[in-house]
Amino acid sequence: MSQTLARQKVCFILNPKSGTRSGVDVPSLIEQGLDTQHWEPCLLKTEYAGHATELARQAAEDGTRLVVAVGGDGTVNEVARGLLHTNTALGILPKGSGNGLARHLKIPLKLPQALELINKATFHHIDSCSINSHPFFCTAGIGFDGLVSSAFAKSVKRGLASYVQLIIKEFRTYLAQEATIQINDRELSSEFFVIAFANASQYGNDAFIAPMADIQDGLLDVCLIRHVGLTEALQLGYGLMTKTISTSSLAEFHTCATVQVHSQIPQHFHADGEYIGQATQFEVTLFPKSLEIVAALG
Repeated sequence: MSQTLARQKVCFILNPKSGTRSGVDVPSLIEQGLDTQHWEPCLLKTEYAGHATELARQAAEDGTRLVVAVGGDGTVNEVARGLLHTNTALGILPKGSGNGLARHLKIPLKLPQALELINKATFHHIDSCSINSHPFFCTAGIGFDGLVSSAFAKSVKRGLASYVQLIIKEFRTYLAQEATIQINDRELSSEFFVIAFANASQYGNDAFIAPMADIQDGLLDVCLIRHVGLTEALQLGYGLMTKTISTSSLAEFHTCATVQVHSQIPQHFHADGEYIGQATQFEVTLFPKSLEIVAALG
């Protein structure tokens, strides 16, 4: 539903380290492209991990109508955390390598067009989720997903090519881990290569782990992948990039609002691609329509 705004506050939160190769001068873009008849802007820069959450939360407390995350998936996650269950909406100027939430929300990846979407100010509410109390808005994962996010966090190289190299390296030695999953009053026990939780359809870079996922339906899409050899890994990779993983015999899907996972051995896990740590007990919960956003959703 479109809203006509009269000089409402918009705060841009910029991660200076994100998308440094984009060549876009964000302050100049905002100055030249923002509709200042509707928006009264401010620009803040993050200085450390978690700072974006603090800035977003303070902006919401100050009555700011819209807070725009300028950065990649990590920055978007941090800003969105600070806006959960408030009357302040999230906007995105995508400057990351994956841009998973921006892609799902049909936000243009070119910054001038993304800024124009903010000028049009079409608001929607979307679901959010948490894994062991860590909020996520796109995807979270246990197992191989988590291990790769751990390796990527330690890597000095960013971008898709670096990520794929890490996947290949870690795949050579990773073994599926035993886990028990409580979902929809059912108990599933097996060795799992990946347990993925999808609020949105993709990880980023148009790699679709749950092509059918609807970020507004009040349901979490859970993807279970058991044993994976080289041939299966290639098939899964193809399925991710062609939106056909949902029809693959290698992946099993469930929908739910909450899910619990127990493992005897600590397993790596991530939230929106950011490595969280290891645990043996996992609680994943969905919170319906808990975040307001500006996006191009139908």
